[in-house]
Amino acid sequence: MTILKKINKHKLQLFSILFVALGVRLTGIFLRPSIRYDEAFSVLFSEKGLQAMIAGTLSLTGSSAADIHPLGYYALLWGWMRLFGDSLIATRMLSLLAGMGVIILTYILSSELFNKRVALLAVSLVALSPFQVRYSQEIRMYAFLAFWLLLATLAYFYGTKSMKWYWWGIFSLSAALAQYTHNLAAFYLITLAAIPLFTKDWKSLRAVVVSSGLAIILYLPWLVHLPSQFAKIVQSYWIERPGGEKFFTLLLTYTTYLPLPDSWILPATFVSLLIFSLALWQTIKSRRRENFIKGFLVFYLTFAPPILVFLISQWKPVFLERTFLPSGVIYCIWVAWAFLETNLPPKIGWIALSAIIIVFITGIFQYMAYVDFPYGPFQEMGAYLNKNRQTGDVIVHSNKLSLLPSIYFNRSLPQEFIGDLPGGQSDTLAPSTQVVLGLEEQPDLEAVTSKASRIWLIIFKRSIDEYTRAGHPTHDHIAWLNEHYRFDHKEDWGSLKLYLYTK
Repeated sequence: MTILKKINKHKLQLFSILFVALGVRLTGIFLRPSIRYDEAFSVLFSEKGLQAMIAGTLSLTGSSAADIHPLGYYALLWGWMRLFGDSLIATRMLSLLAGMGVIILTYILSSELFNKRVALLAVSLVALSPFQVRYSQEIRMYAFLAFWLLLATLAYFYGTKSMKWYWWGIFSLSAALAQYTHNLAAFYLITLAAIPLFTKDWKSLRAVVVSSGLAIILYLPWLVHLPSQFAKIVQSYWIERPGGEKFFTLLLTYTTYLPLPDSWILPATFVSLLIFSLALWQTIKSRRRENFIKGFLVFYLTFAPPILVFLISQWKPVFLERTFLPSGVIYCIWVAWAFLETNLPPKIGWIALSAIIIVFITGIFQYMAYVDFPYGPFQEMGAYLNKNRQTGDVIVHSNKLSLLPSIYFNRSLPQEFIGDLPGGQSDTLAPSTQVVLGLEEQPDLEAVTSKASRIWLIIFKRSIDEYTRAGHPTHDHIAWLNEHYRFDHKEDWGSLKLYLYTK
């Protein structure tokens, strides 16, 4: 009877955590009314269909592909929208399913590596991690990246334990699906596949080699296109070479939401370093304990993929924190093990856990409340323009970052945009992709306004601030319009400014 009570209590605790996780994620899905450029691109691109997406991704511009992402997520989103529509709630629900799947996999993996007590704490941390919450709501591929890589991790550990062929088959399939989801999945998979080298488990190494070979075969139809996609990264990619500060931003990413208000950065950094230092110290102290190897392995899977990407990024920058979402889940498992299974004094453990929960809640609040760049009230501004535009008006966006969300919310509103500097780091929307989207960039304002009687300019405040900080009186687009047209008025729309000029 006592055992049954414990089992029922454990199930109740687990379902309570899952219920809280679902509630937090649903709150964001229903309360956040805006999307950013990448999310709008996901919807507008995926709705064109598979054939158009292949053309918009793999068509060559010079020697490089049009886009750098594989089509696994976009194809899945296309099928999902055919069933449930393209509303914000419907499209976000797809990521929610992957995010909840990540939590379930976290529980199974933690139970397999350690015990149910560690599993419950790990699941609790993943349920409330702002890093995990955010990408369980965004219309992007990262929740699925975490899901497939965690499934590969679970299959790997089950496979090394039982040597059953079907686990290695699941490893191959999930590894291939992760690669079809995001090209940077390879860095996590490389670190995962290297584990038998460190543990000197030669039997498992043979199984890893064979199953990895099968994964490569499954991925081969897309693998042949990687050189041209990599050429696109070399040609134009906005990420800068990372420095040592990325260690701190990585810890902040694992524990809270970025960007944070200036007043929150110092306490959030302190808590992040505190949790990391405590967990690392407990890991080192437990090196002679029976479960040290498994504890070290989760520590390794937490930090080895980012370190590998960091090193590669010294050659070609590809260091992007959101691609470490799977390692962020493993981080929660590592912290749960270090706090519960390494003889950490209970008082210190409770203080540390209380601190991390406070930071989690703060991060979730900041994420839910954040409306600044690259978000904006695109839907409301579009309705205003529909009401106030006149025949002969031209609506032009200073940048593609405000264009695509505006198009998503206002499909019938005619809008133009100024293209990025050709060959520059931000020149990521290739001509063939524009054709698929039904867009055509303009080289400058003169080209788009030559026959206009009135010009509505939409620009992010952040873009103007960047120009003024660089020593310019204002943004070049505003300066050109001031010189050639008569300024009428401007309006503030959250993170956006709307200018009206007349001839």
